[in-house]
Amino acid sequence: MRSRHAAAVALVVTAGVLAFVSLSAIWLNRQVFNTGNWTKTSSELLADPVIRDQVAVYLVDELYQNVDVTEEVRAALPERFKPLAAPAAGGLRTLAERAAKDILARPRAQQAWETANREAHQLLLKILDDEGRNVSTAGGDVVLDLKGLLTQLADRVGVGGRLAAALPADAAQITILRSDQLAAAQDGSKILRKLPLLLVGLSLALFGVALLVAPAHRRTTVRDYGVGLVAAGVAMLVVTNLAGDALVSSLATTAASEPVVENVWTIITPLLKEATGAAIGYGLVMIAGAWLAGPMRPAVATRRTLAPYLREPLVAWSAFSVLMVAVLWWGPTPALRNPITAVLLVALLALGFEGLRRRTASEYPAPGVSVAQAPAPSEPAGNGAPAPPREPIA
Repeated sequence: MRSRHAAAVALVVTAGVLAFVSLSAIWLNRQVFNTGNWTKTSSELLADPVIRDQVAVYLVDELYQNVDVTEEVRAALPERFKPLAAPAAGGLRTLAERAAKDILARPRAQQAWETANREAHQLLLKILDDEGRNVSTAGGDVVLDLKGLLTQLADRVGVGGRLAAALPADAAQITILRSDQLAAAQDGSKILRKLPLLLVGLSLALFGVALLVAPAHRRTTVRDYGVGLVAAGVAMLVVTNLAGDALVSSLATTAASEPVVENVWTIITPLLKEATGAAIGYGLVMIAGAWLAGPMRPAVATRRTLAPYLREPLVAWSAFSVLMVAVLWWGPTPALRNPITAVLLVALLALGFEGLRRRTASEYPAPGVSVAQAPAPSEPAGNGAPAPPREPIA
């Protein structure tokens, strides 16, 4: 018995570690391979004032790097004002930065940003999925094309016709994937898409094996796995905060750029925090269920109070069904909003509920039912504790 219990504990610990690793895999899968999530996140990035100002500076830099603004201004000035072209171009830069910030705050520019991100991501998925007879990466890259925003900026500054015509085709393009990275990206994509399902499935499988290995300790096994899920969630929250600090230290080259990196990390991690919160929530439910089935006096008192309802299958399952419908309508976690995973979670909850219902019915049979007639509890009270008292037999 001791060796079985030790084996069950080892299996549950391993399952908890796999749950921890699966959280980051789930996040990356949802963030990288879902066009809706990608586009929504990109829109939230531009909606942030600090990041928006940085994008505005980037667009102005692109304008001045790709076009000789001084020469363009000189060409537009009358002959006697041509010597003023250089100072005019310098003053125009300040005006352009203010104009860029104003443009990016407007719905038209934000829609252009969203469209560019969606198109870039759809192209990225086609390439990663190798759906590419009509998509070629030979000598080319997957880019986020912001030239439309750059053209809007040139128009707003008042020299749009000249500058837009002078802009090269690759102006204001942010590379997402280079063609020489294609093979590695496709291999990584195949692994990452399967990894969350593999890790979660393996974690649940180890938990199931632990239940079979030590049947006399099933309640504590459920409790321990719940503790493992909570620990995995809390650990991921700590790692997320540490990773954010590390990114700020490594990517922020100046004090002025630190808020930009911090805000980007804050905006791209809600899906990770959502998965983490779900793991903690599932763990707490398992801990609560294991406690309710345990020998503690409050748990025994709760079962005694609920016995008249739990020993009636129709009443108990009707209440359970109403609760599940409410939870599914609420959909507090992504898994509960996905039909397949929602069915799996409800099925697991139903198994646990039925076990608790039968245990309570065996401990507190209906009046007129003798102790001999009542089914025996599936688990001892635990740790040598006396079994809960039974109700008087009518």
